[in-house]
Amino acid sequence: MGYVKYEQKDLVGVVTIDREKALNALNTEVLADLEAVVDAIDLGKTRCVIITGAGQKAFVAGADIGAMSTMTKEQGRAFSKRGNDVFRKIESLPVPVIAAVNGFALGGGCELSLSCDIRIASENALFGQPEAGLGITPGFGGTQRLARTIGVGKAKELIYTCGKVKAEEALKIGLVNAVYPADQLMEECIKLAGKIARNAPIAVRQCKKAINLGLQMDIDSAVSLEAELFSFCLDTKDQKNAMTAFCEKRKPDPFINE
Repeated sequence: MGYVKYEQKDLVGVVTIDREKALNALNTEVLADLEAVVDAIDLGKTRCVIITGAGQKAFVAGADIGAMSTMTKEQGRAFSKRGNDVFRKIESLPVPVIAAVNGFALGGGCELSLSCDIRIASENALFGQPEAGLGITPGFGGTQRLARTIGVGKAKELIYTCGKVKAEEALKIGLVNAVYPADQLMEECIKLAGKIARNAPIAVRQCKKAINLGLQMDIDSAVSLEAELFSFCLDTKDQKNAMTAFCEKRKPDPFINE
């Protein structure tokens, strides 16, 4: 795709938003390319996905303000829905997704990172939702996912003030899981993805499903869902392999996703 590249690294898929001259800003073309790449991921051989931005300055600097500046109300609604639909696809991917945040993650870029399961930042990363200063609200899920990630009070503060958060502060408030020097970011993300990929893929997928769906339920419904997914895993070859190996005090054979 023109604005989004994909590379398969063993069991890990790497998605790169490649609009570097525009700081990887999101417009309808970028969103279409991102959706097409996500739809084309071979989940049979991919156990974890990493999303990053091209270059050293930006993960995604935001949505394309030039394009938004002339939108009608109807066009704005369609653009917001388009972004939300794509980000929900990312959030709902059966396999875990890591955001390798290598610079500016503002507006739509912050929202894209929030649609991922885990965020790892470089030391020069910068997060924020500056939309209120431009006369709009966040439009790609920022009002919802940011509050769910860092808490309502801090999310409201950042959104209302258009505040920006550097990498170290992002780590302190729970917006990111770790911070690394820029030249180590992808290496560390690949390592993390590899740790995920080494575990039983069906079990990892069910864990993601249990967490994502369970957080939207009351506790009784959520633990009932967990019990169903737990029992589902007991009927897999990977579970038999791993538990037999444990009982025999040896390493399990490689997981086969069955």
